[in-house]
Amino acid sequence: MAEWVALCHSADLAEGHLAVPFDVIYSGQTCRAFAVRFQGQVQAYLNRCSHVAMEMDFQPDRFFDANGQWLVCATHGASYHPTTGACASGPCRGNLVKIATLEMDGVVHWHTEHNLLPLTF
Repeated sequence: MAEWVALCHSADLAEGHLAVPFDVIYSGQTCRAFAVRFQGQVQAYLNRCSHVAMEMDFQPDRFFDANGQWLVCATHGASYHPTTGACASGPCRGNLVKIATLEMDGVVHWHTEHNLLPLTF
């Protein structure tokens, strides 16, 4: 059953700054995901480059280019649009896997799907 899962306080996501990481089960595999704020809106994606399925951050929780306009894979140089996850340039084989978010009452939530579940211990 799909549900909203609390992720962080809204204040934890500064415009074009560090991401908030979280772990998910995607299609049966444990994966890292991340949330960022861009143009005032929260966006979340699997931390997996579409070129080769590896984590994208060049330093922990850093995904934006120097200008804060693109999400960049540190390994392959692929650039993705922060609001859609669409590949803009570089060696991409599609878009980033987007995760639905909701910001309400000062809390950011992400939405589960049939193939996207919270990691439980």
